[in-house]
Amino acid sequence: MDLPWKAGRDHPSPHELRASDADRENVVRLLRDAHGDGRITLVEHGERVEQAYAARTLGELAGLTGDLLPADEQPIRLDPGPLHALFGTVRRDGRWVVPARFPVAAVFGTLEIDLREALLQRRHVVVNASVLGGRLRLVVPEGVRVEFTGRSMAGAQALRLRQAAGADGPLIEVRGTVVLGSVSARSPKRPRRPRLRRGRAG
Repeated sequence: MDLPWKAGRDHPSPHELRASDADRENVVRLLRDAHGDGRITLVEHGERVEQAYAARTLGELAGLTGDLLPADEQPIRLDPGPLHALFGTVRRDGRWVVPARFPVAAVFGTLEIDLREALLQRRHVVVNASVLGGRLRLVVPEGVRVEFTGRSMAGAQALRLRQAAGADGPLIEVRGTVVLGSVSARSPKRPRRPRLRRGRAG
């Protein structure tokens, strides 16, 4: 998860956020696939690739792929909108901009929000949750704090996070109401280091 804010301005527009080298490469990879299956011509491919490598902001990159994939399959999602899981499972992951405040709902369904590759508009993000007989699951990088400050009626909360000692990381605050449901947050497990085997003395 990236933290793109600048001193004196902690709420930039999603289109104004600076693009990374990884963002550019993801767009170029999509353009290569689009040319390979005939969605864009060789000339269009060359022009868009040149623009991708010259792009400074996410808005400039997003404009190069908007006509190639549906909104929920774009390599960069700048306007995620509200997230709802109704009697099913909905997952939001990948590269997307997390607004300072956004509503979510899980009604007899499961909503999983993965923030590991996301961009936060602010250090303090408020998730307004409505959970009825469903589950809201957050996956966050190590060092990100998650707090539940809403109301829970016959519900449950489970926060399994690895905090860096003394760190004042970003805060994800979950507000709202949980009825007969659950809210959970976890940090991914660290990869295990391979054990070195000692050779036997001959």
